Amino acid sequence: MIDIRQQALELLLLTIPEQKVQGVAVLLQQSLDQPVKITQQALKVPELPGRPDKPDLVAPRDLPRRRNTAESGHAALIHAITHIEFNAINLALDAIARFADLPEDFYRDWLRVAAEEATHFTMLNAHLAESGKTYGDFPAHDGMWEMARKTHHDPLIRMALVPRVLEARGLDVTPKMMDKLRGSGDFKAVEILELILREEIGHVAVGTRWFNYLCDQRQLDPLSTFSDLLNIYFAGELRGPFHEVARKQAGFTDAEMAMLNSR
Repeated sequence: MIDIRQQALELLLLTIPEQKVQGVAVLLQQSLDQPVKITQQALKVPELPGRPDKPDLVAPRDLPRRRNTAESGHAALIHAITHIEFNAINLALDAIARFADLPEDFYRDWLRVAAEEATHFTMLNAHLAESGKTYGDFPAHDGMWEMARKTHHDPLIRMALVPRVLEARGLDVTPKMMDKLRGSGDFKAVEILELILREEIGHVAVGTRWFNYLCDQRQLDPLSTFSDLLNIYFAGELRGPFHEVARKQAGFTDAEMAMLNSR
């Protein structure tokens, strides 16, 4: 019998991306083939995930400006997306390991998300290799993990702000990135991002599912709770345009979209 949360913690701590990716795939398959155990006591989850020495992590303002060309600027764009996907693996594993006393489906949902993010990372890193680069060759920022650290104490806030804000921004910006890559002739990257966009809708939907579940458990109104959290953590920082079709597919209500558009 496998303990999903304990195994997720061990994978979270791995520093070599290829080992993490392979381990996630194995754990997902084991969870489908074998009886599972869900440890309900709190685990000792570190503040930071396991990750390689590279890329160098810098403030967003210190990232070198990249240009979408066939030269290094193009590779830097692919690298930036690859970095997001690697972070997303760790975010899913962290949610499994960090938060106790939730239904088994919570952990299964996030394990599936971790496996899909691992596939995204692998595809992008392989594509990056075609330009002679690999993950870690460019600096990157740590914004996603900074928000994760701010939400370590509460799964409701994590569900609201990581999948439903940071990852949902990917739904908004990916179509424009696809247009840029299409314009540069990188149709392989466009194909990868088309897959990522489809699956990221599902990932944001997982965040929506569990945010609503936790609001129901605590007898909170989801709309006002989400709005309040945005005011606390993203005051004045979250603006459109929003990809309304994709967000609604991911579970955003008309009332939530009206609230976002009025900010």
